[in-house]
Amino acid sequence: MSTAPRTIKAYAAFGKDEECKPWEYQSRPLGPEDIEIKISHCGICGSDLHTMESGWGPSTYPCVVGHEIVGEVTLAGDKVQALKVGDRVGVGAQAWACLNKDPSSPCKECANGDDAYCARKVWTYNDTYANDGAISYGGYAEYVRVAHEYAFKIPDNIPSDVVAPLLCAGATVFTPLKEADVKPGKRVGVVGIGGLGHLGIQFAKAMGADAVVAFSRSANKEEEVRTLGATEFVVYTDAKQAAAAANSVDVLLICANADNMPYTLFLSFLAVRGSCIMVGLPNDDVKFNAFGVVGKGAKFVGSNIGSIQDIKDMLEVASKKNVRAVIQKLPMSKVNEGIKMVRDGTVRYHLHQYGLVTACQTKQHEFAIEIFDYMHENEIEIAPTYSRTYQCALSLGDVDFVIEILDM
Repeated sequence: MSTAPRTIKAYAAFGKDEECKPWEYQSRPLGPEDIEIKISHCGICGSDLHTMESGWGPSTYPCVVGHEIVGEVTLAGDKVQALKVGDRVGVGAQAWACLNKDPSSPCKECANGDDAYCARKVWTYNDTYANDGAISYGGYAEYVRVAHEYAFKIPDNIPSDVVAPLLCAGATVFTPLKEADVKPGKRVGVVGIGGLGHLGIQFAKAMGADAVVAFSRSANKEEEVRTLGATEFVVYTDAKQAAAAANSVDVLLICANADNMPYTLFLSFLAVRGSCIMVGLPNDDVKFNAFGVVGKGAKFVGSNIGSIQDIKDMLEVASKKNVRAVIQKLPMSKVNEGIKMVRDGTVRYHLHQYGLVTACQTKQHEFAIEIFDYMHENEIEIAPTYSRTYQCALSLGDVDFVIEILDM
């Protein structure tokens, strides 16, 4: 086994207004508790765009983003026992934490299982390892090296392409729903039906919520989000619908991350003693009328990805309850095209690199046709030979139709 640095080919942003370009870098040496992964899939997350644009603060360039990673273990350090070469694993937004391993420097957060809040944690990209000053680089690349605790075995029944977004987006929405003890008897609302929100709807349903209410700016996603598990749909920009939804949910998950969002309006949807949980991160400051919280004895809290245990629990629920990301796929060479699609909002709901298939889950054959029409209307390229060619696979139980558009 070689622990030496590897030259890794990647796509990097060199400035906040620049496209990603091919780039090579030298990886960190493989530590005794590290693994190396040959990447097969990597999602384009909203966080990637914020980071490339220095939207959350100055980024370090060149910057290789991507933290919805799936691939195969190619190297494992001498002390790694939980994983072996050949295992299929996924990596999310975090690459390392101290995990309270150093008796001389105790970590309360890691000791309590809150490793996502470790003061010494290292993000998968655009961060720095304290021990050697190395920069962390993400999944828009051939390989990635991370601490083995942050590489998670993928359940056999979840394909690599649809599981990749779960490593970041899935963990981000599952964790606060778990902490809010979502179960039968509770009503859950989800604001912002995108990469985070469409998974939040599925997980709320999987946890047994009595009702799952989707809140969106327009009605154009209503049919598809109902197929994902939403029992009610509210266009919050419609004054009558918004008024009717007042005091209607026990848990409100805010997944939207646009600037100037109407948080006071969102708080009006909460029932007394309800919890408003923010996971979408806008570039601007969040402002709301405090009476929306105080007047109801409500909570306004945030949640940051998920701990090691949270991610393991999330994957188990996704495996058992058929939670899957709705994705589109492009080859890595079209990374800038994919980034533009995410930025312009013309992709639903996650876009994957390294593939020649666009996949979407649904229970209705008619929705398959809508997907094709949507792609044509938005000039998403499909080879003419296969422009109306698809395969529908219907499995047993609650598994949806899988639509595959070939040779994209």
